[in-house]
Order: sequence, then structure tokens, then C-alpha cells
Amino acid sequence: MVAGVQIHTAVAPKAQSEILTDGALEFLAALHRTFESTRKSLLDAREDAQRRFDSGVPLQFPPETAHVRAEPSWHCVPPAPGLEDRRVEITGPTDRKMVINALNSGAKTFMADFEDSSAPTFANLINGQVNLRDAIRRNIDFESGGKSYKLSKNPAVLIVRPRGWHLDEPRITVDNTPLSGSLFDFALYFYHNAHDLIKSGSGPYFYLPKMEHYLEARLWNDVFLFSQSYLGIAHNTIRATVLIETLPAAFQMEEILFELRNHSSGLNCGRWDYIFSFIKKRRADRSAVLPDRKDVTMTVGFMDAYVRLLIQTCHKRKVAAMGGMSAQIPIKDDPKANEVAMAKVRADKLREVLAGHDGTWIAHPLINEIAGPVFNAHMLGPNQYHVRREEVRVAAADLLNTTVPGQITEAGVRENVSTSLAYTAAWIGGNGCIPLNYLMEDAATAEITRVQLWQWVKYGARMDSGQPVTVEFVDKLVAELAPGVRKLTPGVKEEHVNVAVEYLKGQIRKQWPSEFLTSDLMPYLALADGVPAKWQKAAL
Repeated sequence: MVAGVQIHTAVAPKAQSEILTDGALEFLAALHRTFESTRKSLLDAREDAQRRFDSGVPLQFPPETAHVRAEPSWHCVPPAPGLEDRRVEITGPTDRKMVINALNSGAKTFMADFEDSSAPTFANLINGQVNLRDAIRRNIDFESGGKSYKLSKNPAVLIVRPRGWHLDEPRITVDNTPLSGSLFDFALYFYHNAHDLIKSGSGPYFYLPKMEHYLEARLWNDVFLFSQSYLGIAHNTIRATVLIETLPAAFQMEEILFELRNHSSGLNCGRWDYIFSFIKKRRADRSAVLPDRKDVTMTVGFMDAYVRLLIQTCHKRKVAAMGGMSAQIPIKDDPKANEVAMAKVRADKLREVLAGHDGTWIAHPLINEIAGPVFNAHMLGPNQYHVRREEVRVAAADLLNTTVPGQITEAGVRENVSTSLAYTAAWIGGNGCIPLNYLMEDAATAEITRVQLWQWVKYGARMDSGQPVTVEFVDKLVAELAPGVRKLTPGVKEEHVNVAVEYLKGQIRKQWPSEFLTSDLMPYLALADGVPAKWQKAAL
């Protein structure tokens, strides 16, 4: 029993109870009591900023931090052990088989994900912590389906992505207030593993998602300083890579690095969430309507500007500029289609390395056979910090450029409806990462489908046929496609599909789209975990 801490769901079996120890809960409570008020104020600031954007105030580089951007002398700390060469990073959820296969994939690092590729059921969260703890101690071997899984002698370096600042963790409260999902994921991993990671020659390394302001990075830095002191670990041991995956963050890259400069290991182009944020933050701007998702590539104006600025910024401050995820996955039953898909992956990775990126993301071990050779051929050292890109000049208008070749097609609308329904139903059922049409879909890609449908309906966008995208048209597609969702995502229950249907139909009718589907739908997971109604927020 820890004073002020309540767990509102069952904790079993024994391995899970070993994660939620009194010491770990005391650490969680200390973090919550120290930083929760700041987190809440920063989330309120996001809402204030959105109201300004809606009123027509344009995004810009913050004038109050011009001195940070102009000062050439500051740099981030050198790479920590194991992070000097990150040419291929594999990402995925924290289930036991995935953890072993990812660590054995041949990639340099593995980002174990509690965020967009994981549905945060309590079992997923706690079992994920168990799996990472066991992997660090090399006790993760197991058998499944007559096959043995065990770690190789030289596994990938482990990096963990906690959930974003916006998500609460309703299964645990401190002083009658739900925990931050970010602090829950971070704290349990750090508390149980930091000392062992350091002893092994590595360290506690993190990916930080969904930030919208440099003050949110400052909050993370304060959390790191507090946590290192709490466990008696030297300051600046933690390393964090920030995903630049919101439109406001793209205007504050240097400031974010500056706030984390003693703990920073770079920035990452979180391309899918970035597209989602681009639409959401400019929701009141009719000129920001985008075409089919497939046409919003990394070479269109606003995406290219964002990439060039990120690489220049990182190398100016001597940290890694990580590339993003290609959505394609291997197609085993169609060699010709697989050849086309893998050619797209190869072209994407070639674009990244030639632009100056220091590494890239993959979602499947077989993609390493493509990404690895591309980076090996063109990045002869451990990184490309020397590629300064000093010729790059990116203005605010470049980051807001909505000139995107392409059209809205019925096929694109149908794909968005199908993907939104399938992913939402799978997420409610506890699965946060699903293959659909030979693409790996996670919360970020599903969010694009949701807000695009909202945007097209909101502004009466017309398809290439001339027909407008209306509520009635989307409703018709929902009714047509919903019965096939369970075939697309085996294991999904009919009740989950029904929730997905009502959620999407509700979203396209709203004045403004919800901030995050994961926030909206979290009450369903909390309900399934037996959390009392008073700790659940209303969904839909």
C-alpha cells in the first residue's frame, strides 16, 4: 500500500505484480505530485493555441526564442553508447514475440512502442514492461507453436516510446487524479531497468511523441533530472529522441533540442502523425484540404520543407536526424506486387540517406534487407552529422504550403472509411498495429483517415468525378464496408465494429474533429479493465 495511490483494476499474474511494486508506485506518485500541474497547464495551452489558429493567426517561428535559433555555439551532448550509429531502427509493440524478433532483426536499434502501435489495455502495458525487463536481463526466451524464441548474442539497442502528454492512465490514480500515461510508461521502465541498462554499457533511452511546444520538452527534461536524482543516477545519462510529428513543433525544432540539449539524441520525422497534425491544426483553413492520403508523399511542398529543416537543425546541433516509416510491408503471396512495394521502400530510403538522414525506421524485419544496404552504400560513417545542409532556407510559408498534386477519389474515400473502421475496432479489441492492404496501419495512419474524412465533409470537397463528399455519402460507405471489417481484422468482435461505426459517423458530423481517437476511445479499454465509472471520461 502506497499512500494516495489506488489501482482500479486487477493486477495478475505474479510477474505483473512485480512491476507495480511499492517502490515503483512511490516513484510514480512522486512524479505525479511534482509535474501533473505543469502537464495540465501545457495541455490547456494547446487548446489556447488552437483557438488562435482557428481565428486566423498564422503559425510562425517563436519570436521570443530567436536568440536560441541564432546562437551558433550551443550543441547537444555527444551520442550515448549504442546510439552513435542508428542507420536502421525497427519499431513495434511490446508483446513478447515482437520484442525478441525486433531485437534479433539485425537493425541497430529497436523502438519498443507503448504509443501508436500499441492499444493501451492494462495487460498490454504491464506485460510490455515485463517483456522489456526480461529482455534487458536476457530472460525472455519462450516457446510458442512448437517454436523457440531467444535473444541473439548482439541484440539491437533498446529505445522505449511512452505515450504522449495528452493521454491519462485511468487505471491508477494518485490523490484521486489519474496518472499521466507518459509518466506511467516512462517511470516503470526507468525505475526497473535504468541501473541494469547502465551496467550493461547501454542506458535508458527514449522516444518522445506528440509534443507541440518547447515548454513540453522542458517538462520532459525536468522529469529526467528529477528521475536521475531519485534513483541516484548521474545527470545526462538519459537520452531522448523527439518525434517532430506536430505542425507547431516543426516551428520549434531548435528550441526543443535546446531544452533537451543535455539529454538529446536527435529528432525524427514522424511523417504520418505530422500529416494528421497538419490537417487538424489547420482545421479552420479551407485552403488546407488535402487529396487522397497516398498522394501526400514526402516530396510534396510542406513535407519536403519539414524534412530539410529537420536535417539542417539536427546537424547544426550535432545530433541524429532520423527518417520516417515506409508503410509498405512484404507481400508474401504475390511476388510481382511485392517487387513494386519493395521498390517504393527502396526509393524512400534512398531519398532519406541522400537528403542527409542518419537513419530510418522499418516496421518489419525483412525490410532491413532493403533499408540496410541502401544506408550502407551511401552512409559510410556511423552518421551524417557532417552534412550540414547550410544551403537550406525554410520559411514559415514553406511549412504551410498546401500545394499538393493529386485528387480526392472515391477509392481514396473508401480506403479511408475501411481503414478507420478496421483500426478503431482493432484498437478497442486491444490491437494497436494491423496490416491492411499490405500497409502497416497504426494510430497515426488511422488518424489521417479520420480527419481527412472530416475535412472533406466539412468543406464539401469534390471527388474527381465531381461528386461532393457528404455525410450521406460517407454514411453509405460505412454501411457498405462495416460488414467486411471482421474479415480484414480477424479476432475483432462485432461490438467493436459497432463502436467504430458510431464513432466515425459522429466524427464527420462534428464542428471540429476530436484531438485524438485514442483519448476518445480510452474509456472502452478502461471499462474492459473494470475501472469504476468515475474515472472514465465520456466517449463518443
